[in-house]
Amino acid sequence: MELAHSLLLNEEAYNQLGEFQRAEFIFEWLQFLEKLLPADIRENQKKLVEQLTSLLNNSPGPPTRRLLAKNLAVLYSTGDTFSVYQTIDKCNELIRSKDDSPSYLPTKLAAVVCLGYLYKKLGRILGNSFTDTVGNVLKAMKNAESQGRYEIMLSLQNILNGLGAAAIPCHRDIYKAARSCLTDRSMAVRCAAAKCLLELQNEAIFMWSTDLDSVVTLCFKSFEGSNYDVRLVVSKLLGTILARALTSKQITGKTCAFFDVMELLGTGFLRGSCGFLRASGDMLKGTSSVSRDVRVGVTQAYVVFVSTLGAQWLERNFSAFLSHILDLVSQSHPKAVQSAMDAIGCRRCVSFILRATVGGLLGEKAQIAAAKEICQAIWKLKKVVDAAISDGNLETKINTTDVTASQHVLVCALQELGSLIHGLGTTAAPLLQDSSTGVLEAVISVILHPSISVRLTAAWCLRCIAVALPSHVSLLLDRCIERLSALKSCPEAVTGYSFAVAALLGAVKHCPLGIPHGKGKVIMTVAEDLLCSASQNSRISLQRMQAGWLLIAALMTLGPAVVQHHLPRILLLWKCIFPSSPKDLETEKTRGDAFTWQVTLEGRAGALCGKQNLLSFSALSSIYKSYGNSLKTPSTVYRQKLYELLAVLPPKAYEGTCFRARRNPLRILWLLLGNSIAGGSLEYDPYSIYEKFAKGDSVPKPLPPALSVISAASRLFGVMFSHITESHRLQVLEQLLNSIKQTKGSRQQIVQLHVVSAFSTSLKHLANCKGSLGSEEVRRSALMLVMGALESNNPLLRCAAAECWARLAQVVSDSAFTAGLAQVSFDKLKSARDVVSRTGHSLALGCLYRYLGGISSTQHLNACVGILYTLSQDSTSPDVQAWALHSLSLIVDLAGPLYHVHVEPTLSLVLMLLLSVPPAYAEVHQSLGRCLNALITTLGPELQGITAVSALRTSCLLGCAVMQDNPDCLVQAQAISCLQQLHMFAPRHVNLSNLVSCLCMNLCSSYLLLRRAVVACLRQLVQREAAEVSEYAVALVKESKEDFTPGNVSQPVFLADVNIREIGLEGALLGLLDKELDPRLCQDIKETLTHMLTSMAVEKLSFWLKLCKDVLAASNTIKIRPETAKGDDVSVLTSDSDDRFHPFRNPRWSTRVFAAECVCKIISQCENAGSAHFDITLAQERKQRDSRDDFLVLHLADLVRMAFMAATDHSDQLRLSGLQMLQIIVRKFAAVPEPEFPGHVILEQYQANVGAALRPAFAPETPPDVTAKACQVCSAWIASGVVSDLNDLRRVHQLLVSSLLKVQAGKEAQNEQYNESTSTMEVLAVLKAWAEVYIVAIEKQKNQCDAHKHSLKIVNSSEESYRDVTFSASGLLDLVQADLGTLSKLWLAALQDFALLTLPPEYASQLPAEGGTFYTAETIENARPHYYSSWALILYATALWLTSTGFIVVDPDEGVTNLSRPVTPTTMCQDSSTRPLVKSPEDVNTDRFHLILGISVEFLCSPGSDAAMENIIACLHALQALFDVPWPRSKIGGDQLGVELLNVLHRLILTRESPDIQLAALEVVRLILFAAQEHVKEKRRSAEEKETLPEFGEGKDTGGLVPGKSLVFATLELCVCILVRQLPQLNPKLTCSPAVPPGKHLLLSEDGSRLVAAALVILSDVPAICSPEGSVSVLPTILYLIIGVLKETAVKLRDGQLPLTVAASLQALKGLLSSPMARAEKSQNAWTDLLRSALVTVLDCWDQVDGLLQELDEISLLTAITVFVMSTSPEVTTVECLQKRCIEKFKTTLDSKDPLVQCKCYQLLHSIFQHTNKTVSYPYIHSLAPSIVGKLQETEKAKPENAAELQVIQEGIKVVTALTAAAEEQHRAHLVACFLPILISFLLDENALVSATISAKNLHEFALQTLMQIGPQYSSVFKKLMASSPTMKARLESAIKGNQESIKVKTTKHAKNPGKSSSIQLKTNFL
Repeated sequence: MELAHSLLLNEEAYNQLGEFQRAEFIFEWLQFLEKLLPADIRENQKKLVEQLTSLLNNSPGPPTRRLLAKNLAVLYSTGDTFSVYQTIDKCNELIRSKDDSPSYLPTKLAAVVCLGYLYKKLGRILGNSFTDTVGNVLKAMKNAESQGRYEIMLSLQNILNGLGAAAIPCHRDIYKAARSCLTDRSMAVRCAAAKCLLELQNEAIFMWSTDLDSVVTLCFKSFEGSNYDVRLVVSKLLGTILARALTSKQITGKTCAFFDVMELLGTGFLRGSCGFLRASGDMLKGTSSVSRDVRVGVTQAYVVFVSTLGAQWLERNFSAFLSHILDLVSQSHPKAVQSAMDAIGCRRCVSFILRATVGGLLGEKAQIAAAKEICQAIWKLKKVVDAAISDGNLETKINTTDVTASQHVLVCALQELGSLIHGLGTTAAPLLQDSSTGVLEAVISVILHPSISVRLTAAWCLRCIAVALPSHVSLLLDRCIERLSALKSCPEAVTGYSFAVAALLGAVKHCPLGIPHGKGKVIMTVAEDLLCSASQNSRISLQRMQAGWLLIAALMTLGPAVVQHHLPRILLLWKCIFPSSPKDLETEKTRGDAFTWQVTLEGRAGALCGKQNLLSFSALSSIYKSYGNSLKTPSTVYRQKLYELLAVLPPKAYEGTCFRARRNPLRILWLLLGNSIAGGSLEYDPYSIYEKFAKGDSVPKPLPPALSVISAASRLFGVMFSHITESHRLQVLEQLLNSIKQTKGSRQQIVQLHVVSAFSTSLKHLANCKGSLGSEEVRRSALMLVMGALESNNPLLRCAAAECWARLAQVVSDSAFTAGLAQVSFDKLKSARDVVSRTGHSLALGCLYRYLGGISSTQHLNACVGILYTLSQDSTSPDVQAWALHSLSLIVDLAGPLYHVHVEPTLSLVLMLLLSVPPAYAEVHQSLGRCLNALITTLGPELQGITAVSALRTSCLLGCAVMQDNPDCLVQAQAISCLQQLHMFAPRHVNLSNLVSCLCMNLCSSYLLLRRAVVACLRQLVQREAAEVSEYAVALVKESKEDFTPGNVSQPVFLADVNIREIGLEGALLGLLDKELDPRLCQDIKETLTHMLTSMAVEKLSFWLKLCKDVLAASNTIKIRPETAKGDDVSVLTSDSDDRFHPFRNPRWSTRVFAAECVCKIISQCENAGSAHFDITLAQERKQRDSRDDFLVLHLADLVRMAFMAATDHSDQLRLSGLQMLQIIVRKFAAVPEPEFPGHVILEQYQANVGAALRPAFAPETPPDVTAKACQVCSAWIASGVVSDLNDLRRVHQLLVSSLLKVQAGKEAQNEQYNESTSTMEVLAVLKAWAEVYIVAIEKQKNQCDAHKHSLKIVNSSEESYRDVTFSASGLLDLVQADLGTLSKLWLAALQDFALLTLPPEYASQLPAEGGTFYTAETIENARPHYYSSWALILYATALWLTSTGFIVVDPDEGVTNLSRPVTPTTMCQDSSTRPLVKSPEDVNTDRFHLILGISVEFLCSPGSDAAMENIIACLHALQALFDVPWPRSKIGGDQLGVELLNVLHRLILTRESPDIQLAALEVVRLILFAAQEHVKEKRRSAEEKETLPEFGEGKDTGGLVPGKSLVFATLELCVCILVRQLPQLNPKLTCSPAVPPGKHLLLSEDGSRLVAAALVILSDVPAICSPEGSVSVLPTILYLIIGVLKETAVKLRDGQLPLTVAASLQALKGLLSSPMARAEKSQNAWTDLLRSALVTVLDCWDQVDGLLQELDEISLLTAITVFVMSTSPEVTTVECLQKRCIEKFKTTLDSKDPLVQCKCYQLLHSIFQHTNKTVSYPYIHSLAPSIVGKLQETEKAKPENAAELQVIQEGIKVVTALTAAAEEQHRAHLVACFLPILISFLLDENALVSATISAKNLHEFALQTLMQIGPQYSSVFKKLMASSPTMKARLESAIKGNQESIKVKTTKHAKNPGKSSSIQLKTNFL
């Protein structure tokens, strides 16, 4: 195939190929040429023309000839046109040829196609040659067969297209030819003729002026016997012509009036295609009925007509249009609705017209106007009916025809009104509030209409209103129940209002806010009353019976929560309606008449609809015989309901029933079979009004009872047959065979169809339960049953039989049997020549494969494939080809790897057929598409291969290209899905830009399946290459401006090119989403956009935000333009140009909701992309650097505006999305500072917008879910701290206060519209919001106290700013404080409710019968989720409040006065009788304490994997707050509770990785330990007072700790868990394993370090709660862990800082070593031993890491040694060997080259030298002092170079100073004498001082200062020395003089307290 890729045809390669490969080669070359052609080809043009024209004689197939013609035309249009006339002549010659043989036909057709494309491309350049051409072509058409006529029509279309007005001379001839083709017997020719005429009418004025009537009649004739494609194209022609007739001014200046045009269409709808005379003759005979094809075609034409004129035209003329459309089913045309079938058909057509125009074209505002018009129409009809009913005497009832005829108009009007309101959702609220329209009044008024279908449709309309506006459900229910009770004696009212109530109950499940629970009780009472009073009045007993059962059945949809309360009453009613025993049944049969039986059967059918109970099988047939036809419908309905019920029950339930019951369904199969296949309608089954219907707003359309009962029976047969014995099965099958034999003709086929489908169902059940069919006899009967059907001439029956055939093989599952079945088919296919047998058996082979999951025998597969190959090449019968190819696709799909051998030949076959089968045979092409798809799937990822597979891949791509050019939309859809598969398996080999251009072309096709395929493909592409797809789409539109017309657009949804050019593919998809009604497609579009957003939103931020803003803003800006004075067409044009400014005109609310969700997703994408999106300074900087960069924070104003628009919309869903967006914006941008106004944040400027967005949500009529969401936003806004000024904050705060008042008003003020659980939702949302504000206020206050303490330390803190901050925090607290009394009670009440709701089910009996404070007992399940979402913050807030009061109980009645409910939570579910009158404060506190603790422990014990992290953290914070005060600590200190709590926290730490959770848990552990310490101290103190001294603390006298009961053990367990998780090396088991390399130090993350530090703090506190013996048993563990952490994390950091973990371990070590237990007499010796061992461990650290010394931080280890020396008793460290080693370490460190290390070492020695105990300090002094002094003496020569060296010398001087002070009197003088010369040597004279370095100057000052201190202290030594050395004296004096002034200042500064404890604090930086 690569050889085909050249400009000229490679003839050498071509000639070597076989015939079929040549066709492929040519097509490949032509495709390649098409891509090349726009290039300059002048030098090769002649040769190319020759090659192309010579190909005409090669019999090219349909796709090849089209491509050939295109290339020729492009060749001439880009090159020279000199030889074009020769080419045209050659084509004409070929057409004139007398050769009529089939082999010559493709050449003729190719010539025809060529002419078409040449004229289309070159047009008027070709001068007058067209008259001959057209004449020649038309002449050829006279004796052409259908393919010829088809191609000629399409060619003429192309010729007309190219020539435009120049072709006028031929218009009449073409028109005549097309007329005859429009009623051709071939459907493809009709389609082509319609396309030709559609092109013709652009220039041929006569078509929509003088000949308009005849064109219209012609179109009607064309609809006769047409298929879908014909109807689509012809209706487009008809609609377009009529629209032209209406809008275009004729030469006379008079336009065709609207009514005339409508009259023409109406005639077709009502009378069809026959002329007036013939019609009237038929009408006189009463036989005329318009064929369905014509009616459907005309319906489609209405839609095209309106779509062509556009939405604005429809808005202006809606009233006239509506009256015309409704008139089609009115009494003025009684023949149109003479039979029920016709009436239903017409109603469906009218509804379709209204849905497609009003629902599809109009925006929301125009739809509201349309709904008002429809209401007016309903009122008018209502008046007519009222008049007719009141005039007519009851005896005569003259005008009943009026009444019944108006019913259809009303049905259509009500359906459209319902659908409109359903689509508008809550945006329809203003419509219903408009009293002048009176929508609800209009609908409710027709509930009393005499016709049952009107009553039902009115009820359905109410249901739509209820779903759209949930706030109306309760009001409507009340109104209908009230009318039902009032008008109990009027039959119409009883049925009408019961329908309405049932429909409203059906709507409840679509309304998340529900209805009050009490409504169920009311309805149950009404239903019971109706059933009980049914027998009182025979005139309306039937209606009452029906109504009562309907209400009960509808009540069932409310779910178990409602039904369980009424179950006993319902069961009793059921018991009463059925005979209780067979005996009663017999007596019952002998009594009564037809009417009573009708009532009984209606009642029983209704009872069965409850589908809750099993019933006896009534002996219908005998009654049926007795009372004849009047019972036909009731008995059918009864049977249907019974069968439906039995089919859903487990068969065990009716196993004992007699066999006759099992035979009954079979009898029905042939007893009740009518011939009609009808449309469904609501009146056939009123019970469907409350059931859940599939598609959004479409009316349920149950089939007539006669048909429904059959499908119910066949379903039941399926269940029963699989449960009966073998002998019975045989009987049943024989009976079925007989029943088929007894019928004849078409009736026999229908019986057969039902029998086969019922048997197929039973086989399906058998296969599912792995049952067997039975003996050979049963199999034989089954085979006979199926075989007969497999060769029926009804295609549907053949399909069912093939399915049944395969299922039979599946159930028998015996390979011999299967092979036998296949052999039967093989034999048939070999011998039979008739289409029927060949199609049936070929499908049977495919089905066999399908149900046996692929047959493993290759021999069998080869045979199947061989036969199907042969059949699929049978060009005499397209049907056989289509069925065989379909079967082949099933086999390819299921044969799996076995099929690989056949892939190549199959692919060749598919390609050959694609290139040769005429496009008219669409079914064959569709089957070929399925085959290609299956082949691509079979090859799968192998398609990526390089060598072997490349030919197959090229063939696949070639096949896709052929299918893309096919005129049939289904084939195009298959081509797209094949390319989608190829792109998945071999993405590099699919040309993405071509694919994207094809997708964009078809994006707005009028074919749903094609649109689905396009979007599904896009969805896959954008997951991988979103940016490329988007760029290609825009580039494509820019390149091909004139060429780009979206394919097959019958309704101009929107011009894709305008949109894609301006708003990209993303915008086009959003536009499509807005117009699209198919739910699956909408979902796909949303997913596609979401994928594009996630991968591109950050890069194209402005673009995406503008897109969303346009959608959200469009609804607010568009005004309906007033009517212009100019002609209609002008205004239509102006509206189009206006579109440019607003890409989205009036989008639907669902699209706006999606846009709002997109904005939220964009924010989260930006959050992942980097911090610059939320930092305005950084964003502005980077934007200046590169203007292409874009950041979210720069668009904040737009974000706030969008959130505001959405939050204040009419649509409730959009308001929720807007509030959600606002909440996200507040959370994410709250902390972004405003660079221009320091101290302020960027959001502050938007506070007015936020307030305005929130205010409407708190209006009284707002639904509770919106208010609840708004509460969250309020609390987020107040808590964010954006607004610091209290007066500004009060606006939003006031909203929360108002809702708090509503909460306090309690159950009396509850909303009666919704379920009680919604008020729970609202109350808890308010309490949660207040809790959040209170928590933040307390936290801010706490932070301020810390800041205040901190600022006291820092001098000169800016007092002013500090005052501001304090004001805001305390102010925020003041705001809450006012309501805190009330709030605390409500919070406690909510927590008490929550505690009750979390009890396990077995405690259900203990729950209060009337419910909790905020929930009712009936709605307990609905209330649960609301508690679960808000308890955590309420718990934390309550804990903080209790802490802030310090558990000092306030007056229990304070603040209760204004509460209307008892919210004192001290009443913990006790009865009023048993409750003590007054509880002591201690009891109240204990209750509250246990409430909080209980809820926390219950939750923390097992937080579900989905539990929000916020909840866990809030819960832990609540515990922290609780244990922050002494009283609760006293409760837990000495109690087993502490241990349990620690175990719970341990489990939490094990299961949750989050550092925040673990840190919060550790803080709680610390507080529990602290509580235990307090407890132990208290006990010890009281024991000392009593002078009894038993051991307190854990471990008592033995030191043993009991796991599970010991607090110490639990604490240790938890700390070890944390430490080992962070530092696995601490685990002794792991240390030896190879997983942990020894000596490798870890640098922990910041969070890890904080966790380790927190655990160490806890560890050091543990000994304090032990007895001395206990402390000895835990000490080794604690020491091991502390020193382990030190050892593992002591790593040098750059700046000499200590790592956090090291500081913490030193701190913990110090705490531990200073423990009183180390000195207690019982434990002292043991402690001393253990501490010595610990010191050895520390010393050993040095020796372990020989090679790694550079990593280890000596300072940390030295500090640890110092802590040991300073904090333990002397006997620990004064052991000689230890002391020696310690001194050794100091010595080594002193010699370090690192000044930082030296400096730190001096500091540590400083503190040791000052140790009060001489036995400790002296050895160190003796060993180390000389070297220190020596080092200082060395410094005389080498002055310090830098600050670090200077610090070392300064520290050395300090150490020597301290030494001097510590020395004994007799040695001191000697020391001073050594020290002073060193100090003086550091002094500089005046000259040197000027030029000295900074370090030298500082040293000079420091030395002088030290001298000034020491001199006075040791004056005698000083004087002596000065006297002996005059040079020193002189040096000192000059220095003193020079620095006199500065010394004064500095000495005051440096006077310091040389206290020992402070020195260790300062110098060991770990306290």
